[in-house]
Amino acid sequence: MSNLFEEVRLNLPHIELAAHLFGPEDGLPVIALHGWLDNSMSFARLAPKLTGVRIVALDLAGHGHSGHRPAGGGYALWDYAYDILQVAEQFGWQRFSLLGHSMGAIVSVLLAGALPERVERLALIDGLVPFTGEAETAPEKLGEALRAKLALGSKRKPVYETVERAVEARMKGVGAVSREAAELLAQRGLMPVPGGYTWRTDPRLTLPSPLRLTQAHALAFLRRLSCPVSLALAEQGMLAHQAAVVKMLGEFSFDVTPLAGGHHLHLDDEKGADAVADCFNRFFTVA
Repeated sequence: MSNLFEEVRLNLPHIELAAHLFGPEDGLPVIALHGWLDNSMSFARLAPKLTGVRIVALDLAGHGHSGHRPAGGGYALWDYAYDILQVAEQFGWQRFSLLGHSMGAIVSVLLAGALPERVERLALIDGLVPFTGEAETAPEKLGEALRAKLALGSKRKPVYETVERAVEARMKGVGAVSREAAELLAQRGLMPVPGGYTWRTDPRLTLPSPLRLTQAHALAFLRRLSCPVSLALAEQGMLAHQAAVVKMLGEFSFDVTPLAGGHHLHLDDEKGADAVADCFNRFFTVA
């Protein structure tokens, strides 16, 4: 596996983000967005296999080596969309493509639907729209989120005696991953603390969402997409088991490619990364 990349720090007006740069400087501009609680190492296998593209693989705010939101702030999906726009501004990219996995794919769809004039192409890995909720459940969801936020101050992040223990925990987490994938994420995601190691991620990332988009909202974003969309759908992943999302896909002419593997198929092993790369190399080179 090639790990040829450049490490950069991006001083945005409101936060500092870390990123890995892959590919030639004159390649097609692509901003890569990882999933929830992951980091830019999510693209360590895939990015070197993509040709003709200049990839900025971000550590999203609160993840990896990027800054955390200020006290009192949060991690709404639309806040990430604003971060991405600021990253594009730093690179002088008026138009760019997005490569997103899971939560990163969801943020990509929201941004491309909100500002279709800015996004050239969407390459999505096992992610499309956020979990939705209807109006009648909104008061309960807000109450749940407020109670969790009040309780967060009394909670302590887990500390693992060894890196190996942390890797084993990540293998069993949400969106279970292979050992090699967990080790790659741990390289960037762990930090030493008294007693061992803990994850760098902001604890606020684990708080429940105070408000969910309705299904009508989600469909409105999808219907406003004006760029080509390629979705690598993991056959043993998360989307394939969400009946509402599968039904949504039937309404759109997206390029959907079912691929063997789990939710992190692009990171779990070389075979999965090769399959996703084959899919997206074709997609990025279509005129």
